[in-house]
Amino acid sequence: MGLTYAEGMASSPLISKNKLRIYDTDPKKIKTLRKDSRFMVYNNLEDCLPKADMVFIAVKPYHSDDLFQQMIPMLNDGQIFVSLMAGVTIETIQSKLEAKKVVRTMPNLPAQVGKGVTSYTESKEVSKIELIMVRNLLDTTGTSIHVDTEKFIDASTGISGSGPAYVFYFMQSMLEAALKMGFSDYDSKVLVSNTFEGAIELFNQSDLSPENWIDRVASKGGTTQAAIDSMEDNNVKERIKDAAYAAFNRAVELGKA
Repeated sequence: MGLTYAEGMASSPLISKNKLRIYDTDPKKIKTLRKDSRFMVYNNLEDCLPKADMVFIAVKPYHSDDLFQQMIPMLNDGQIFVSLMAGVTIETIQSKLEAKKVVRTMPNLPAQVGKGVTSYTESKEVSKIELIMVRNLLDTTGTSIHVDTEKFIDASTGISGSGPAYVFYFMQSMLEAALKMGFSDYDSKVLVSNTFEGAIELFNQSDLSPENWIDRVASKGGTTQAAIDSMEDNNVKERIKDAAYAAFNRAVELGKA
């Protein structure tokens, strides 16, 4: 996810060429990244971190403590820290980094294709102008939504952060059904992927709710209604809601760890 944002920002007019610095510890990744002229790549934190105005932190939460300990001696009060880590609160980052200006985000996987959605919120020390700068950078991978409190960052985890997996789960089920019906791998993929893409486009280009669209497709006693009735009988809608809340609750738990 860190590389996704780096590529989005580096390709935008917001950052001048060769001004985006990347720090990594993986020799193979460093070698690959150094082939990209848009980046200045470092394997030594001391060479890049003190010069940064804004720092995106894109590591697994369980790696953050060690990283923060390395970072502390190199920081200054003017730096803004943008966290892409799930479940790690602003207060935790401020405390462990001894920093003031922190923006917490929840990105999602479609950012890789410029269709991501990132929710974000900030500590009170971040100014409005600084927040606009952050939003403009987040928008290089899709769109962003400002939320008032961190509760909505955790809630976003259950909807948009983990959401692509729910869609893929549903797609996989339809693919398996198509294969069982006798379609080839290729035809199954075309049928399923284009159905999702077309349905989303219909939804985005109208003011109709999903329920309205279901009513348009499903005629009484018809094939679609048979499918909807099956899902209703199996309480699928409630199970999907439960899944979203499971992700939300886990994000809250991670924040307390």
